[in-house]
Amino acid sequence: MEFTEKDVEILELLENDCRLSAEQIAKMIDLAEDETKQMIQKLEEHRVIANYTAQVNWGKVDGHELVKAMIDVKVQPKRGVGFDDIASRIYRFNEVKSVYLMSGAYDLSVIIEGKSMSAIAQFVSQKLSTLDSVLSTTTHFILKKYKHDGTIFEQDDEDKRIVVSP
Repeated sequence: MEFTEKDVEILELLENDCRLSAEQIAKMIDLAEDETKQMIQKLEEHRVIANYTAQVNWGKVDGHELVKAMIDVKVQPKRGVGFDDIASRIYRFNEVKSVYLMSGAYDLSVIIEGKSMSAIAQFVSQKLSTLDSVLSTTTHFILKKYKHDGTIFEQDDEDKRIVVSP
């Protein structure tokens, strides 16, 4: 699919703030609202725009904190399908939020959420590590989220300037 300059502008605007209306976007890129709506619909149909989401700082919502972990997974790729088959099997688990093919010491990076550290440990030991192609795993628990997808979660709003008086 070829992209026009306006397509890219729409994508950049929506990536930065998916709450923008077609009317707002149309004004920002100097297009008619109907044309903008059609372009957005085309991008959605071709899955260029895969999803609209909100980034929630669950650490500020008492009783709703989840434990997150990044798991490095070493796998044996299968002939003819490479890493795609095992990645597909892994991302189908409800606990899994993201799966990435990586370069380096491990093949896949898997991000999961659970209600507790033991729930994550149980997922790794009973579901992930038992898959045929999985050779080894290394689990890293996420202790605090500072920034995610360009959004800063813990911002120090205190004024750091030195007070100057006459």
